[in-house]
Amino acid sequence: MGVVKDYIGVILLKIVSINSWVPKKIFLTKGAGQHREKLASFELALREAGIASLNLITVSSILPPKCEFIDRKAGVKLLSHGQVVPIVLARSESNKPSELVSSGVGVAVPREREDYGYLSEHHGVNLTDEQMEEYVEDLAAEMLATTYGLKFDPDASWDEKRELWKIDDRIVNTRSVIQTATVSPDGLWTTTVAAAVLIL
Repeated sequence: MGVVKDYIGVILLKIVSINSWVPKKIFLTKGAGQHREKLASFELALREAGIASLNLITVSSILPPKCEFIDRKAGVKLLSHGQVVPIVLARSESNKPSELVSSGVGVAVPREREDYGYLSEHHGVNLTDEQMEEYVEDLAAEMLATTYGLKFDPDASWDEKRELWKIDDRIVNTRSVIQTATVSPDGLWTTTVAAAVLIL
């Protein structure tokens, strides 16, 4: 009986190994929603982003090594309704008429894919798409640079010609997903979400 019990334990360890908790794929998504109720506007934003039917768990800022970027359509197909899914989520909301609501997630991807990268999120009001994009991508690149023990100067590190970061001879690509929306004149709650969805 003890041998069978030990064997079952080994099988369970193989099934639920540490590596099975490291995401293998990632997709970026965004959405906006408006409603007289704050929570309903959030739900509508999640629906537009294609992730409302999932149980979302917010996680911190690490892009796992070798994590493959896929498009949203392919990513959503890999998930099941009610599935528990790790996510880096930016969420912003307002009901002040004409206010611009902004959310963004930035990603810094090292060229050496054996290394891990960084995800950053930011939310606020009255930030344009361009301002939010620059902020979250700079932030992700800066967080990655500090893991190398480097000081980061976004003006000095950006190579406009090649549209990539050079950090101490390391090449880092950045990308982002941004969502903005303007609150209606009648003051409906307006929520924006931007997300990096990690798939185990």
